[in-house]
Amino acid sequence: MLAYVTSDHRHIIRFQIDLRVMARVFLARTLWLQGLPDQAMRTAESSVIEARATNHAMSLGLALALAACPIALLVGDLDAAEHYVGTLLGHSARHGLRIWLAFGQSYQGQLVIQRGDVVTGLRLLRAGLDELGEAYTTSRFIAFLMAEALGRAGQISEGLAAIEETIAHSERGQELWAIAELLHVKGELLLLQGEAAAAAAAEDHFRQALDWARRQGALSWELRAATSLARLWRDQGRPAEGMALLQPVYDRFTEGFDTADLQAAKALLDALAGPKALRFQSS
Repeated sequence: MLAYVTSDHRHIIRFQIDLRVMARVFLARTLWLQGLPDQAMRTAESSVIEARATNHAMSLGLALALAACPIALLVGDLDAAEHYVGTLLGHSARHGLRIWLAFGQSYQGQLVIQRGDVVTGLRLLRAGLDELGEAYTTSRFIAFLMAEALGRAGQISEGLAAIEETIAHSERGQELWAIAELLHVKGELLLLQGEAAAAAAAEDHFRQALDWARRQGALSWELRAATSLARLWRDQGRPAEGMALLQPVYDRFTEGFDTADLQAAKALLDALAGPKALRFQSS
């Protein structure tokens, strides 16, 4: 059996990236998609440690840009995200790595938005995405961050245009790892329009997102879509349907209960159960 020899860097010359680091990066991303956020964070952290051990600038940039930073943002750990983004920006600037610097600017923009400065955050996101261009398929994550940010800024039509363009690119290239979340984000933007047909259109997109997530086994995307659809049904006076949809999805998680998505889902489930609990207590 052949063993992976970490001291032999000939493969880095051939592939430009340490293969063990690359494997950990994509394992971390897959674990998050499968609904294992704690394991995803630990694997992302180990990819950074492994990359540092190689003393290879591109490999460390990869681990930070494609695993540690995005996964910290996905789980909602802003302290970890701030640490990793700062590390990525400093590392990229020091070594003249423009692509990883563009990722860092985009993630910094998302952090700024999370802390309330949407205008500055949008500027950073846009600059990073423009620098990345269409050659980098992993920028789909940044593209839906941009669309969400535009919605938060009240620029709903711009957000819809951005997400529709990203969906079209994803479908043309058959690069569909994030299609469920792209459809989910579009549904949220449609709701923000507040038009008469917005709720029906949003519900259709949430259902499409659920279908894609289930077919792909992407439990984390499924939770996001289910939470949005259950919230919509609650607002329409259909709490029992919302509970029946969301509870089984939430119950399939075995870890990550302090992450942002699971906390939001639990809060909604508690709200959906509230009226039933009150009726039970008063009977």
